[in-house]
Amino acid sequence: MIKTEAFPTWQISQRETPALGWSATATDYELAQAASLGDISAFEYLYERHHRRVYSLCLRMTQNPSEAEDLAQEVFIQLFRKIGSFRGESAFTTWLHRLTVNQVLMHFRKRGVRMEQTTEDGETPVQVVAGTENPLQMPVVDRIAIDKAISQLPPGYRTVFILHDVEGHEHEEIARMLGCSVGTSKSQLHKARMKLRILLRQQAVPQ
Repeated sequence: MIKTEAFPTWQISQRETPALGWSATATDYELAQAASLGDISAFEYLYERHHRRVYSLCLRMTQNPSEAEDLAQEVFIQLFRKIGSFRGESAFTTWLHRLTVNQVLMHFRKRGVRMEQTTEDGETPVQVVAGTENPLQMPVVDRIAIDKAISQLPPGYRTVFILHDVEGHEHEEIARMLGCSVGTSKSQLHKARMKLRILLRQQAVPQ
């Protein structure tokens, strides 16, 4: 569990309105710059603006609400510590997304989960599981089935599948976030889709 004494006041902030002193038109970069100079209200607003997205990504990757909650809070602890290193060279959401993914991957490593490594020449053809090209636009019943199947994927496969097919990232960006080759990202996605195909077929067979 997270040590609450390490948390500043924004840990328990759940307000739906902007933090005191900041308007909804404030950019993430402006808030990050202010937060790096010690403006806690700016950091509170960043937390209010992004914590649901961070939690959602943690939940998709871990398939465990308790772990996702702890990891989301840990992400913002790390953000609080590292906010001064954000230079605006990429979108804040991209930077925070990478920080979140790294936190989840570190959690996986502590549990002994490893990403399968392949070489660039080991790339495999992209094969999309029928009906899963855009999971967010699938009928509810189908989404329940695909969510169940995704939860059964090995963590490495699940991570790349979510980043690519759900979050919409390109392989080059996934490779940078995960610290692997583009070939590894493509291979992981291919194997995730093939595994999903099998899992979905198994779900369709009457028990």
